[in-house]
Amino acid sequence: MYIEGTYNYYVVILSVIIAILAAFAGLNITSRISYTKGKQRFFWLVAGAIVMGNGIWAFHFIGMLSFNLGVKVEYDIPLTLISVLASITASFIAFYITMPQQVHMLKIILGGFFMASGIVAMHYIGMSAMKMPVEMTYDNGYLILSIAIAFIASYAASFLFIRYRDKSVISLEKWLSATTMGIAIAGMHYTGMKAAIFYSPTPIELTDFGIDMFLLYGVTLTIIIILFISWGAMLFDRNQYEKMAYEDPLTGLSNRHDMNRFFSNHSGETAVGVLFLDLDRFKIINDTLGHDVGDLLIKTIAARLLTFERQGKVFRIGGDEFLLVTENLNRKELEKLANEILSAMQKPYLLEEHEIYTTGSIGLSLGTIDANNPSTLLRQADTAMYYAKKLGKNRLKFYSEEIGLKETRRMQLTRDIQTALKNEEFFLTYQPKWHTKTDTLYGFEALLRWQHPKFGLISPAEFIPIAEETSAINPITVWILDEASRQAKSWHNKGVHQPISVNLSTKIFQPGNLVNIVQHTLETTHVQPELLELEITESIVLHDVDNVRKQLKEIQKLGVRVSLDDFGVGYSSIGVLDQIPLNAIKLDRLFANDLDRKQKRAIIQAILTMASALSLDVIAEGVEEKEQIDTLTALGCEIMQGYYYSKPLTANEMKEWMINQSILSLESSTEKSPL
Repeated sequence: MYIEGTYNYYVVILSVIIAILAAFAGLNITSRISYTKGKQRFFWLVAGAIVMGNGIWAFHFIGMLSFNLGVKVEYDIPLTLISVLASITASFIAFYITMPQQVHMLKIILGGFFMASGIVAMHYIGMSAMKMPVEMTYDNGYLILSIAIAFIASYAASFLFIRYRDKSVISLEKWLSATTMGIAIAGMHYTGMKAAIFYSPTPIELTDFGIDMFLLYGVTLTIIIILFISWGAMLFDRNQYEKMAYEDPLTGLSNRHDMNRFFSNHSGETAVGVLFLDLDRFKIINDTLGHDVGDLLIKTIAARLLTFERQGKVFRIGGDEFLLVTENLNRKELEKLANEILSAMQKPYLLEEHEIYTTGSIGLSLGTIDANNPSTLLRQADTAMYYAKKLGKNRLKFYSEEIGLKETRRMQLTRDIQTALKNEEFFLTYQPKWHTKTDTLYGFEALLRWQHPKFGLISPAEFIPIAEETSAINPITVWILDEASRQAKSWHNKGVHQPISVNLSTKIFQPGNLVNIVQHTLETTHVQPELLELEITESIVLHDVDNVRKQLKEIQKLGVRVSLDDFGVGYSSIGVLDQIPLNAIKLDRLFANDLDRKQKRAIIQAILTMASALSLDVIAEGVEEKEQIDTLTALGCEIMQGYYYSKPLTANEMKEWMINQSILSLESSTEKSPL
């Protein structure tokens, strides 16, 4: 007696939907395998295999629930569990083979083979687990067809999955892969069921026995497992994305994004201390030993900072910038902590056979976090840190209103200096040089001044470093050369044939076109070359000396004089003299002081003897008293510059000074100068 079973088609449709959803969940989880490493990769691999394997198994037994044979059917528990294990194992192997980012055709074939084998094994082991009062055999044609469907669809699904796994979760291509896999499972299952032939040697009464509760509970538990793993995978994924967003990949410390989140979430009455650490001379280490050693140094420093984590949270917010944020520490405690960190930074670092020494500068701020402006304490600590660097590095500095005002002023000057030249805020003053032996004028030095619209007259000591840092110094220097040359030409036309010297920054040498700039100035202002003099400083030896020497030689060929300013206080005073082509040296103002000391006079006399041998003029700067002039003249220095003769004056004021000194006649001073 052959028995024909019937299907509940609503449950059949449900089984297909579950198969597709399970396939999508498994494929989506395992799509992360190729982009992870270590424990994370193993987690995604196992999770994907469990979800896919249990999904296939759940589909199979939901399909069995939809089938009514008319006899009582029970299931052998060990065989049922083996069928689950077969499905999970096959999924694991298939995913493992195809998990690399680059997958060759052989791996696709192997992956599809194991996936299809798992589906087939799970199905027919599950069928063998059926215990019923009828016999079961198979139609060989449908049996082979069911196996073929499983293999063909598994290969197609594997190919689609590998090709489109980089797509977004809701992409059509991923759903197509999952649908193909779901259809493969369903097609194999229902073709396999068609292959099953049920018969009884004796007549048997057919009865509707309803749903097998064991099967129902098993399927329900399996679906719960799938949902639980999918939910856990999403939480794990979210945690990984959060680590990527808020964790520094090199050191494992919290990054700038987490710092911003911290400041946004901690506003209130709690006192917060911020320690802003910046490494000193880290760029030199990076450039000399390489970025690999630099990275190792950063990681080692991060490890040292973590030893202070019990007192606050550590962040890495930039290349060599770190932050430690504390709560409920007073000023004295915060300063003690900062000193401990500085001491820890000074200890040697043994990295790849290199013994490295470095220090840090720390800026400190203390207060409560304002909800409307949560980054205030950070900016204050940052400002204090830069101030500590200016004071000499390897130290700490607390933020104060005074520092804040200075840095605010510096920021505004940094911004305004870019437009000061265009707005005609710069002007030149001139200080005379005097030849004591002939008691005559010996030239002028042009000195730059800035009349700021808000701050008034700005000291060159304040704005020149800003101009050099921002590269505004180059166009400013060109303007000074042109303006001083025009003035020298004007005074020459009035009968004062004296050169004007212009100070040059080392920055002006770097483009390599200083000769062209000077030549253009001479041509456009029509000034005689001997009326222009260029002053350089000894810091020139820290740059490309060969390039500087070449440029200055070309400038001297034009007829322009070159002098060395601030001689005796720089980097290699005497060593410069045989490297740079010069016409004169200017003694720093410190040589004009303490002239009653025998040692000071001996040094000056030695310099004068050396300069005479090198045919260099010597100019003494900073003379303010007659006694200084008399002593220097007696030693052999005949050219002076300083307040004794005149402070720096504007062009109009200098004209009056020259009239008073009978250098310029009143009649000639009113004549127009043809330029």
